[in-house]
Amino acid sequence: MTDDPSPAPGRDSSSSGDSSSVRSVIGSRLGIDPRALAAFRIALGIVILLDLLLLRVPGTVPFYTDAGVLPRSALAEVYPAFASASIHALSGSMWVQAVLFAVAGLFAVSLSLGYRTRLATFVSFVLLASLQARNPYVLNGGDTILTSFLFLGLFLPLGTRWSIDARRTARRRSREVTGDPERAGPGETEDGVTGDAAQVVSVATVTILAHIVLIYATNAVFKFQSEAWMNGIAVRRTMHLEQFVVLLGPSLSDLSTVLTAVNWLWIATLSAAPLLVLCSGKLRSAVVVAFVCTHLGMAATMRLGVFPFVLITGLLLFLPPEIWESIERSRARDALERIETSIRASRPRGSPLKSRSIPAITVPSATRRIGGLCASGLLVVVLLTLVFWQTAQVGLVDSPAPELEEDMGDVGWTFFAPNPPDASSGYVAEAKLESGKTIDLTHGGEATLDRPPNPAETFPTTLWKRYGTDMSHADESQYEPVLEYLCDRSDHEIEVLTIYYLEQPVGPDGPVDDPEALERITGTC
Repeated sequence: MTDDPSPAPGRDSSSSGDSSSVRSVIGSRLGIDPRALAAFRIALGIVILLDLLLLRVPGTVPFYTDAGVLPRSALAEVYPAFASASIHALSGSMWVQAVLFAVAGLFAVSLSLGYRTRLATFVSFVLLASLQARNPYVLNGGDTILTSFLFLGLFLPLGTRWSIDARRTARRRSREVTGDPERAGPGETEDGVTGDAAQVVSVATVTILAHIVLIYATNAVFKFQSEAWMNGIAVRRTMHLEQFVVLLGPSLSDLSTVLTAVNWLWIATLSAAPLLVLCSGKLRSAVVVAFVCTHLGMAATMRLGVFPFVLITGLLLFLPPEIWESIERSRARDALERIETSIRASRPRGSPLKSRSIPAITVPSATRRIGGLCASGLLVVVLLTLVFWQTAQVGLVDSPAPELEEDMGDVGWTFFAPNPPDASSGYVAEAKLESGKTIDLTHGGEATLDRPPNPAETFPTTLWKRYGTDMSHADESQYEPVLEYLCDRSDHEIEVLTIYYLEQPVGPDGPVDDPEALERITGTC
């Protein structure tokens, strides 16, 4: 009896080829390269660090302590659920916030390096969500997107490449295969995976890719519903909003032809968002590059915090294997290898490089299967929720909680749509001194209500701008902590302090009307 190499009866040899082709098509569109996951992980950690160091740490006292503009009592009155859920709301002291920021920074570094990756992702997610709940007035859409990325990252293999975890795995396997901890086993790279970087395809990859595409596609629908965007004047008008425009922005505000072109290019780019999952290869890379260039333009012209860089981080997931292969060929050594090489060079010759190993925890296969099914089920619910929420935002289905949707406007993902802001704004804190003189506490000079104040003085930081924008139409009771904060930090003998919100309408060519002064609160210090 001899072996028959022909296919078994009833089976077509082409069927396996067809199924392989289908898997390849699905993998190239709904899968993620392991190196893209690694780059995504590294960028997440860096963005968290930048957010902490550049925005949150300088704003610790005014925005996250009881001595600031939103003490815990005020938070509990306006957002009781946030006050009870936030770890940062357990104390109103400066030093507790400093410790929490330091812990968040350490785990962000751990996330970037890929050390205890899943634990670092989880702690970073919890601390970031807690920080955002401590003061909802200083958030924008980038903050909520960053939180969602960390949550979905819990279900992705972020540490399989370019990480300390991967190298430790490689050493453990090499000891098992070769008995030599310095040499990788057969078919393994130093990152602890096989040489071929196969696409990772799972419910988690589908969810996070769909999440990003939905953000852009929904915004495209918003743009088409907007009169300002469809008339080509939205970007021109936005460039006259002094509370937003910084760096290169003021220089571009008078280039109407250029800004009109940018208006239509951004709409076209958003409309191409479905191509991120419908296409692969060079076309997909081109769409990614278009989005990245747009976000870099935002960062260079507008005060948006880490928002543009959060979305650039998400776009890394769409880059195809060819891009990562080119990057790997061009790099001489990765950062982790250079660190390891320097450690080897610094130790005495012949001294073994010892690493502390933690005993592996064996999880029964049945438990792993049940856990995997539960995780997949949770992700399906998350994906369906995202789809429903986004379609409700654009009006395709009725929103179950329209009042919540209104509250989420400032932290949503609408990108100045469908109705971009149409007024420059600022604040004047008019202080009447005991000497009879009247000054503006925010500017230091004479108080005047005939023009919007300089945003660089009214909003010295991104967090102050966000807070001022969110508070523009708040109740008088919500301004009481602001009044106390300004009084406590003033060197003047103030008799009466009045806070005004100034708003001046702008059009595509600049201001179109006189400013309006709206009194928000008056009190004594």
